[in-house]
Amino acid sequence: MHGPSAAKNAIVTGGFAVYSAEVEQVLMTYPAIQDCAVVGLPDHKWGERVTAVLQLHPGLTVSDSEVRNYVKSRLGSVKTPKQIEVWTGLPRSKVGKVLKTEVKEILLSSGAGDR
Repeated sequence: MHGPSAAKNAIVTGGFAVYSAEVEQVLMTYPAIQDCAVVGLPDHKWGERVTAVLQLHPGLTVSDSEVRNYVKSRLGSVKTPKQIEVWTGLPRSKVGKVLKTEVKEILLSSGAGDR
């Protein structure tokens, strides 16, 4: 992962670079998760906070702690989402790609930003 897209998708939290794609790959292996987006939100303590927005398979539920433990056991605590949101759907482009910039804008406009 090199070039501008890699840097754009890096979340700098507590001085560490976390790549959203790496966290998303692990989340996608969790049985209840149908799709996800990982973004960085402003955080007064960490600089940016790793935030995961999950779309679950119909009829399934997860707890934040289950998801955090799952990611932490595979990637370590730095890359574990500090904030987890569950949405019924994620904003997508015409070709079905999740629009992370829109996900981030929605989170920021809903007051989920700096904490």
